Amino acid sequence: MDQFGSWAKIVIVEDDASLAEIYKTRLELLGYICFVARDGIEALVVIEKERPSLVLLDIMLPKMSGDQILHVMRANSWGKDIKVLVISNLNEADAPAGLRDQHIEGYAVKANLSDDQIDQLVNNILKPSQPAAGAGSVTATPPAS
Repeated sequence: MDQFGSWAKIVIVEDDASLAEIYKTRLELLGYICFVARDGIEALVVIEKERPSLVLLDIMLPKMSGDQILHVMRANSWGKDIKVLVISNLNEADAPAGLRDQHIEGYAVKANLSDDQIDQLVNNILKPSQPAAGAGSVTATPPAS
């Protein structure tokens, strides 16, 4: 399969084990290969090893925050081009400054997302020419003006 077809790799960086398992199960049912990291240090190890097509990145994590993970990724050849969707409980206005400057695909607040919307966001990023049915109605927050 091509890089963004079925079997694309996704690393889910989420310290809430139940939520990480929900994301993983749903995305695997869509044909993605998923890996879960529950803290910032583990996330960097898994991302560097697996070189995924997409990282679902929480901001508030143990050991290293999501914005620090993103900074390390972008500073290294292995992580500079990996697509990242930030999914956090923080509103974007309360998130660390400069996330958009790190070339993220979008920012979504977990509390505002249904499971179906997560599926749609991922499909829109990884399969933009083949959006999921109804995917046009769900998007991550656009860049602030």
